[in-house]
Amino acid sequence: MTVLVAAQQTETPDTLPSRKARLAYRGGQVGSTAGVAPGFVQGNLAILPAEYASAFHRFCQLNPKPCPIIGMSDVGSPHIPALGADLDIRTDVPRYRVWRDGEVVDEPTDITSHWRDDLVTFVLGCSFSFEEALLDEGMPIRHIEQNVRVPMYRTNIACGVSGPFAGPMVVSMRPFKPADAIRAVQITSRYPAVHGAPVHLGHPHLIGIKDIAKPDYGDPVPVGDDEIPVFWACGVTPQSVINAAKLPFAITHSPGLMLVTDLKNRAMAVI
Repeated sequence: MTVLVAAQQTETPDTLPSRKARLAYRGGQVGSTAGVAPGFVQGNLAILPAEYASAFHRFCQLNPKPCPIIGMSDVGSPHIPALGADLDIRTDVPRYRVWRDGEVVDEPTDITSHWRDDLVTFVLGCSFSFEEALLDEGMPIRHIEQNVRVPMYRTNIACGVSGPFAGPMVVSMRPFKPADAIRAVQITSRYPAVHGAPVHLGHPHLIGIKDIAKPDYGDPVPVGDDEIPVFWACGVTPQSVINAAKLPFAITHSPGLMLVTDLKNRAMAVI
């Protein structure tokens, strides 16, 4: 009987792996969130003054592959209850980037001192969610195996333009053998809310990537002679766009160090 009761116990808000991860980051822990809190959705951050929120929202609508919105705050609020009851945007990410005039001026682990009452937070879907589905199929994820950040690259793929927001799409890369690459397309197509199917396979130069060994964000990973690089639209795209727009002020996450939410990855699948 004791064993049966134990087996029936369910997670409570205080025992959720996602909340434990946020509390660790709130306490100052820093590191890649790849593989953290398995089963839970992670998100990219774009925090902007309210005067830019409408244009950025439209930018996301025009570019749903790199910028799928999964959460949005009220003006001035550091909380998004739909993503986590105790979630605090100001403290719960391992590392942030503070931007002024399109350039990174600070990379703190807490943005309380930078917070303003006119800020709006957008949380965008992250490819870490579909990685769980790939791992469940026994497919290797190179950057997880090597405990590094996923490699990300600026491309020559132009995003749809909204107000000051324009610029190139950023992609993340994972190498696979050709048969696994086909399977990866099938699996990730089920997750449009977290970037969906790849935007490109093989031949990096065709999308403006000159050297696969030199990512613009994250860390390089080896691509075997029997593998091809597979590229997905990436939620770091807003950072490329903020840089191109020379936005006076913005805050984002540091690439690869995401916001861990209480949403479940399985809820992101459409079939």
